[in-house]
Amino acid sequence: MSKGKSLLLGIMVGGAVSAAATLLSTPASGRDLRGRVKDQGMEWKEMIANLKQDGLRLKQQITETSKEGAALIKELTQEMKKSVEEWKETVEPHQENIHQYLEQIESSLKDLEDKVKKH
Repeated sequence: MSKGKSLLLGIMVGGAVSAAATLLSTPASGRDLRGRVKDQGMEWKEMIANLKQDGLRLKQQITETSKEGAALIKELTQEMKKSVEEWKETVEPHQENIHQYLEQIESSLKDLEDKVKKH
């Protein structure tokens, strides 16, 4: 049984027991007692109907929120893929130039090391 159902069942049972204990422990005529039980029953029906409506609204909100979240994640993923592709397109033409530039720097550093060693 889910936690929500257990909580609702606990509230209902606890309320019914406390209502019954209160009604039975107070001195009243049978007519008064039946009237109170009837009123209490109507209150419980109304409360249960309200809880059911609230539960349905909550379920609907959760469903809508999860759909919106999934759509947002999908959109974000697509934007990230697009950004990576744009970055690749920007870097690829210059990749060979960067590689050559790094080789020139490495060669210059090696020449410099050789000169320092000679002196």
